[in-house]
Amino acid sequence: MTASFQNVVLTGACGGLGQALARELIGQGAALALVGLNRPVLETLAALAPERCTVYTPDVADTTAMQAMAADWMGRRGTPDLVIANAGVAGGFDTAHADDLAVMRRMLEINLLGAATTFQPFVAAMRAQRRGALVGVASIAGWRGMPGNGAYCASKGGLIRYLESLRAELRSDSIVVSTVSPGYLRTALTAGNRFAMPGLLEPEDAARALLAAVIQGRTHIVLPARIGWLARLLNLLPDALHDRLLLGQPRKPRVGEAGATAIPGLPVRADKNIDT
Repeated sequence: MTASFQNVVLTGACGGLGQALARELIGQGAALALVGLNRPVLETLAALAPERCTVYTPDVADTTAMQAMAADWMGRRGTPDLVIANAGVAGGFDTAHADDLAVMRRMLEINLLGAATTFQPFVAAMRAQRRGALVGVASIAGWRGMPGNGAYCASKGGLIRYLESLRAELRSDSIVVSTVSPGYLRTALTAGNRFAMPGLLEPEDAARALLAAVIQGRTHIVLPARIGWLARLLNLLPDALHDRLLLGQPRKPRVGEAGATAIPGLPVRADKNIDT
C-alpha cells in the first residue's frame, strides 16, 4: 500500500465516522467522492477542498444510482485506489411486531446490499490496474447476535461473511479487502443507547486508526482492539450464560421510540438522526 490514498470513494459520509474519515482524507490531500443523503453536510465537507471533492446523494441500495455515481466519478478522476462502504443504519428490532419486518428489510438493503452496490462498479477497473482497496465497515455486533438487535446483527454478520468471500475472490488481483469491526463510537447511531458501551471511541480517533490499518494492508480491523478481545472472551461463555447476561441489559430503541435513529426509506415517525 502507498503512504496515503489519492482517489477515494466514501459512502455514509454524513455520519459521525463518515465525516471524520472525510476530514482526515481531505487533510491528507485525497480527491474524494462524498456519498450520502444529507446534502448540506456533504457540501460543508466538500467546501474544505472544493477542487478535490464531489457530492453525490444516491440511495446506496439503488444499483442504477450507484453505478451512475461511479461512472461520473471515474469520468472525473479515474479509478479510485480506495472505496469505503461506510453507509449504515441501526435500530432495535422485535420479531413480534409486524412493522419491524420492514425495518429489517431496509436495514439489510442499506447495511449489506449497500456494500455490494458500492463496490461492484469499481471492481473491473481495479482489476485492470491490479491495485486498490475495498473497505467494508461492519461491527462487533456482527460477531454474535444480541437480544433486541437482531436486524442490525444480521446485517453486519452478513456483511462480514460477504467481505470474507470478496477478499478471497480478489486476492489474486492484488486488491485488498478489509473488514472493519468497530465497537462503540460516539455518533448519532449510539446516542440513544440505554446500555453500557465499553471502549467508547471518538470518531476522529477511529478514522485515523482505520486509515492507518488499511494503508498497512490489514484485512481485519477492530476499533478499538481491546473491544475485540472483550467480545471474544464473552463468546467463550456457554450460550445460556451469555444470553442471560445480555437479557439483563436495556435494549436499543426501536424505530419510533425515544432515542431511535431514523432509517431512510421508511416513514419518519419522529425527529431522528440518519447516519448514511
